[in-house]
Amino acid sequence: MSQKFSSLYFFGRPFSPLYSWIMKTREALYLKGLKRRYKLNVPVISVGNLTMGGTGKTPVVGMLASLLKEKGFRPAIISRGYGGAGGNKVNVVSNGKEVLLDAKAAGDEPCLLAKSLPGVPILTGIVRILPCRHAVSEYNCNILLLDDGFQHMSVQRDLDLVLFSAASLAGNSRVFPGGDLREPVSALKRCHAFVLTGVTDNLKERCITFGKLLQQRFPDKPVFYFSYQPVGIISLESNKLQKVSSLPSPLYGFCGIAQPELFQKTLATQDISMSGFLPLKDHQPFTPSLIKKITGQANAKNAQGLITTEKDLIKLQKGTFELPCFGLKMKVQPDPAFKDYLEEKLSIFTQLCHSSHRSAK
Repeated sequence: MSQKFSSLYFFGRPFSPLYSWIMKTREALYLKGLKRRYKLNVPVISVGNLTMGGTGKTPVVGMLASLLKEKGFRPAIISRGYGGAGGNKVNVVSNGKEVLLDAKAAGDEPCLLAKSLPGVPILTGIVRILPCRHAVSEYNCNILLLDDGFQHMSVQRDLDLVLFSAASLAGNSRVFPGGDLREPVSALKRCHAFVLTGVTDNLKERCITFGKLLQQRFPDKPVFYFSYQPVGIISLESNKLQKVSSLPSPLYGFCGIAQPELFQKTLATQDISMSGFLPLKDHQPFTPSLIKKITGQANAKNAQGLITTEKDLIKLQKGTFELPCFGLKMKVQPDPAFKDYLEEKLSIFTQLCHSSHRSAK
């Protein structure tokens, strides 16, 4: 945790019980039916988290969408579209055939998913039930993935996955504004399984200990461990995948994700020669002044090129920088046990889809 957030959480700690009570009351209203929950006639998988900041939800959602397609499902991804300028009740980022909105309109994460998942409709909207219904009625989707859906209880789900980052786990285990948690730990009783993301050899023992703690408190919920694996480099100019060994050297790095230090460490594991690194805030827009700053610092460090995350690269245009710019493409490596778990769930979902189809006739 940064010194900045540590100080903010210290002063916010007295208000944590109030926020915790508000979130518990909200949960109770949904679970008792006093606030409406919508049930769709297709299965819904939610990928979310208990903590603030990034836990790798979007890469996991992308992996799940690919697995579902391989199994013969017709998935759609539903997101709030954080940071996107699209103000419609339903924003179609991709109709499954073409990408219709750029990162500025859609938000960087939905746009990244749209460009990396041909054949999968991607929709955004603040009121999630509306893009959900649109995906089913207009694109004949028979399973939905909610990106960052754990706190969005208005849409009922058939599988609720809660993610924790291997680097930060539960943070300081206090509820906002005194800590990293969006809700009290007791909210985890709503989910079906836990996924720890970004597990490395250095973090594995710590993650297993945390996983055991989760299972002690929630013995009916399995814990899975996912890692990330670099698969290559994407050039901003050509948008083609190439090998890390083809990169110029040294490079100047920058990124705007929740935990930029993790990206910096990943670069180090790839034996990429770095002349410097600039961490940015999550979802950082690339203004002309920021682009000038990055270029100036890279030149001052005698960098021969720039490197960032694929998520940041999606927000940049060709010709943005004088220096060549690249994005590190990563893929999720799921726990083998998770595939077995998902296979079991999918057999149930298949039955749901068939019964739903019969009832619709």
